[in-house]
Amino acid sequence: MRQRPTEASWRQSAYDIIFEADTSAGRWFDIGLLIAILASITVIALETVPEYQSDATWMRRLIIAEQVLTGLFTVEYALRLWCTRHPIRYALSFWGIIDLLSILPSYAPLILGESSHSFVILRSIRLLRVFRIMKLWRMMNDAEELSSAIWRARNKVVVFLAVLLVAVTISGTLMYHVEAVLPGANSPDGTGRTSQFTSIPQSMYWAIVTMTTVGYGDVVPKTTPGKLIAAALILLGYSLIIVPTGFVSAELSGTKADRTDETLDDTVCQACGSKEHHVDARFCDQCGGLL
Repeated sequence: MRQRPTEASWRQSAYDIIFEADTSAGRWFDIGLLIAILASITVIALETVPEYQSDATWMRRLIIAEQVLTGLFTVEYALRLWCTRHPIRYALSFWGIIDLLSILPSYAPLILGESSHSFVILRSIRLLRVFRIMKLWRMMNDAEELSSAIWRARNKVVVFLAVLLVAVTISGTLMYHVEAVLPGANSPDGTGRTSQFTSIPQSMYWAIVTMTTVGYGDVVPKTTPGKLIAAALILLGYSLIIVPTGFVSAELSGTKADRTDETLDDTVCQACGSKEHHVDARFCDQCGGLL
């Protein structure tokens, strides 16, 4: 529902500045708000740095800066409620909930203690307002096209994930038996070394890390058969990692082809003989002749 006040008043002017980014004042207001949000996030992050925590002067400065910014955000939220036509509906809207979540964590330490102090970083979600200023919502058509392509390829993606899950289960179970169960697996070099594959879930975790080529290195095979399985799993991971991308790319290509078919017709230019002109074209795009 339209939230702009109907009567010409200070509320209407404030609404245009606070909620609208089309005017110069509204744009500068949102830019200033984003700068304040970034400053607040920086302050909260610096408060967790040991060098600043051990410096009483710096901590006092950071706390004062945080309190000032919290006060500004509180006043800004109150102004939003004041200048809207239906304050409750705004408070329960998507942007209203984001605005509320951005200031509530600042007051949480007063109730929950200092252990909740870090939650004030949640005000970073207000950076979503950058979409308003930069007009990135115009890109939503492309986002919808991408989500539609993913949805059309959902069956293939589900099959792929099922195959991946089976491969992880089999390789994890096999690696557990090779590294931890078989005789001599726990001490392949005679040093009494204990296997890191302590269970099948642990081995499945290793399989996921290996197959995705992340390679944390916290769990590694020690036996020769285990290393061979790891090498095969790495090669399999390289082969499978591009599969979902191919599914989505094929759907996107199909969408673009369908769109092209809808916008082109079979009109033949009498001058040069070219085909496939835009349905609304009056002149040939090759020679400029009249169609």
